[in-house]
Amino acid sequence: MDVSWEDFGWERLADGVGRRRLPVWDATVGLVAGRDAVLLFDTGSTLREGAAIRAQTEALTGGRRVTHIALSHPHFDHVLGTAAFSGAQVYGAVGVDALMRRERDAIRADAVREGLDAAEAGESVDLMVIPQHGVFGEQTLDLGGRQVLLANVGPGHTGHDLALLAPGSPEVVFCGDLVEESGEPQAGPDAIASRWPAALDRLLALGGDDAVYVPGHGAVVDAAFVRRQRDELARRFGVS
Repeated sequence: MDVSWEDFGWERLADGVGRRRLPVWDATVGLVAGRDAVLLFDTGSTLREGAAIRAQTEALTGGRRVTHIALSHPHFDHVLGTAAFSGAQVYGAVGVDALMRRERDAIRADAVREGLDAAEAGESVDLMVIPQHGVFGEQTLDLGGRQVLLANVGPGHTGHDLALLAPGSPEVVFCGDLVEESGEPQAGPDAIASRWPAALDRLLALGGDDAVYVPGHGAVVDAAFVRRQRDELARRFGVS
């Protein structure tokens, strides 16, 4: 892991841990490399984007393939690149598998409405990978010399929000769209607004005051930012 992450457009956050802000929708993908396995957090907005991410992750890890994928939530800009990573074990919050099967047409329509080419959206949704592993509560994955924690911290931004804690110095928490830095958090029709502040409380309990928090969109933030956003969401939606 001695290569320069920045040469590939990635931001190194800790030893073996980094992320990239993707073009167009500024969605984040994260990477955690252990001795025996490599985990990717979210996969981009299309099959083509997923293939580009795969090439970058293999360059960053000396040719190693992604073995595990964690999907933060089922919005198109975070999940439609998964099919580029054949053989990877895919994790999501419990229940997201049924939702993704049921909502294929809605995911395609959302992608096109947000500006994705209709043909590319159709291909990417046709090949969309459904998580094989549902996370209820918390689940630890051993990547070899490094353990990571998947945490079902939602609902909030959606009904199925999954976060990832990569222990280390510093600890890194991948938040998905529960946290956004580049704009106001987006509450679509699938948001569970009344539960969102509590989801951020769980994120803060997961990482603590000294962790680095990686939003689904925007620059890396600290615990104080997450706490302020939690309070803003509570005022916005009239919950405590």
